[in-house]
Amino acid sequence: MQPEKKIFGFPKNIFYMGLVSFFTDMSSEMIYPLLPVFLTGVLKAPMSFVGLVEGVAESTASIMKLVAGWLSDKFNKRKVFVSSGYTLSSVIRPMVAFAAYPWHVLFVRFADRMGKGIRTAPRDALIADTCDPQEKGKAFGFHRAMDHAGAIAGPAIAAVLLAYSFGYRQVFALAFIPAVIAVFIVIFLVKDKNPDDFGTCAPPPGSQGTRVKLGFNIFDKNFKKYLAIVLLFTLGNSSDAFLLLRAKDEGIAVAVLPMLWILLHVVKMLSSTPGGALSDKIGRKKVIAAGWVIYFLVYLGFALAKAPAHIWVLFAVYGFFFGLTESAEKAFVADLVKSEARGSAYGTYNFAIGIGALPASLLMGVLWQKFGVVTAFSFGAAMALVSALLLTVFVKEGNVS
Repeated sequence: MQPEKKIFGFPKNIFYMGLVSFFTDMSSEMIYPLLPVFLTGVLKAPMSFVGLVEGVAESTASIMKLVAGWLSDKFNKRKVFVSSGYTLSSVIRPMVAFAAYPWHVLFVRFADRMGKGIRTAPRDALIADTCDPQEKGKAFGFHRAMDHAGAIAGPAIAAVLLAYSFGYRQVFALAFIPAVIAVFIVIFLVKDKNPDDFGTCAPPPGSQGTRVKLGFNIFDKNFKKYLAIVLLFTLGNSSDAFLLLRAKDEGIAVAVLPMLWILLHVVKMLSSTPGGALSDKIGRKKVIAAGWVIYFLVYLGFALAKAPAHIWVLFAVYGFFFGLTESAEKAFVADLVKSEARGSAYGTYNFAIGIGALPASLLMGVLWQKFGVVTAFSFGAAMALVSALLLTVFVKEGNVS
């Protein structure tokens, strides 16, 4: 068997999926940083509706993540779900340009996140199937880095367009262009898992004759404890839309918000691959717990911030939270379950995050509206600190090989 050819040190599928993520996030982030202001300023939606939009979109999509992950295990197919999900999101997302009422945005976000739900678990399982077992953190880190690179390009393009007097709706419509490129790459260049192509990987899903069932009982206690703690953390991890609104409240101009978003994603991009690789070396738990402690400190900072300079610093530090946790958390899932159940495991993991997203964002909106910014952000900080302690004490490291 000939060794699988690589691009810049990564298996071809991981590289191409990185490109897909780059262009998808370029499209998404031309829209997302402006969406809270568009909702509250142009469509006159209340603050609580911002929380409803973000919470409903993520939580409903989580159901599709669970089902799509299981189906990708059952049929030993990843790509059909990955390509379908990216296509749905890419077609529907720019339609927010035509929104006349807040509920139109709710529908578009719902459909967009449904596409994300369809693709996420099978894509993560395909990454885990493709990479060297000893480099899962690095592989997920690269994918996240490409994702964040797109999230840098998107707001930069949006900022330039706004500076040249393009309106919100025109910027949203132009986001269709990078979305089409992403769909082309995922359909024509990304391949399904093939044992002849990826000789260094674990066996493909289902190849050992294991019948994969949909249900929570297929996982051991250690993985269940990990999921429970992730869910607890998520209850305090509300939409980043609230951070943008917090920035606006502290005097950062709307036209500058995309640049603030770029700063966040620059740090994410630069820290994702090193963060994932670090988890390969010293263990997932230490890296994840460190990221959650950073989240605790950052949210305390947002609660107490008094000037625009504080917001800029907090957004930069916040990026390290993502760099340490995103790839490590996903690699940890692959460590804790058998290869033939990875699709189901990633679906369940994303489902746990999704069902926490709705109450998290709704609660954030209500706490902010009723009790003020200090109470709202302090709640998120407290949940992160408790989760980091529980992870350290109760969850065991998995098997990286």
